[in-house]
Amino acid sequence: MRMRCSRQLAVLVFGVSFPVLPATPTFESIPIPGTKAFPESITSTTDGTLYVGRLGDGGIVRVKPRTGTSTIFVQPGASGSRSILGVFADEASNTLWACSNDLSALGAPATGSDTGSALKAFDLKTGNGKRSISLPGSHAFCNDITVDAQGSVYVTDSANPTILKLSAGATTFDAFAQDSAFSAPQSGGAGLDGIAFGSDGNLYVTTYTAGELFRVEVKGGRAGRITALSGNHQLKFPDALRTLGKNSFLLVEGSGILDRVAIQGDTFAVTQVRGGFATPTSVARIGRAAWVSEGQLPFFFDPSKKSLSPSLPFRIYAIPLRKEDTE
Repeated sequence: MRMRCSRQLAVLVFGVSFPVLPATPTFESIPIPGTKAFPESITSTTDGTLYVGRLGDGGIVRVKPRTGTSTIFVQPGASGSRSILGVFADEASNTLWACSNDLSALGAPATGSDTGSALKAFDLKTGNGKRSISLPGSHAFCNDITVDAQGSVYVTDSANPTILKLSAGATTFDAFAQDSAFSAPQSGGAGLDGIAFGSDGNLYVTTYTAGELFRVEVKGGRAGRITALSGNHQLKFPDALRTLGKNSFLLVEGSGILDRVAIQGDTFAVTQVRGGFATPTSVARIGRAAWVSEGQLPFFFDPSKKSLSPSLPFRIYAIPLRKEDTE
């Protein structure tokens, strides 16, 4: 049942119609190994290392931008993992967190024994498996991850209007915040997606199909008021959200754009940083550069493109950031 629900959600999420734009080779880029990698998420550590989750082939790739090298860090199928979506490097606990979902019914070659959706914990130094925590409910879809200063892990469930919380040391999830506004539109699609803490200590999340940005007030480790923020730009398939500067974030839109998003009270202002990506799926920052993963996901999920081939190799791209963008 859980596998069928994940499959249906994936079709609704990524089977939507948006253009597959050509790759942009003018940027500095690093290839991701795997002819069916379909990179879905990217995270960074303070030493400048990047980690990229592969939705198609499974496993997690470690990238060292200084040398331009990329190697398989977490092997496909490790700890029962399947397709890897969100990844988050938590250096305080020496943990690389990853969302795993069984998309084998869609033809994902990722090996593994899991039949549902789970949050995986891998050792950030060795890549060895540490823990596996199944998401609750009859069906779930682990999408993206963030961690607070106390070591609690927060996960967006794209199949349910719920932000899940795994407290430090806990073995099961709690429902941190629930709201019908987090649900996917009745016409189909996906709900919650990107998640990140702002410099104000509050939690911010995106909804993929509806294209909305929400603030969840955090008080004493508990969720408070949930506010739908209004912006100067209608977001199109907002995906990953990463903290940038004071009250600002980096955000990728599945329509092909990397944005800077500045929060101003109950509103937000979007400034395009770079466009022209082929379904960007995530972003991570290293110093004055934003690294964007280009997933080309329609070639995996859209039935009309199954007979076509993505542009190989898959790549992540370095986009220079202006000093004012990081403040």
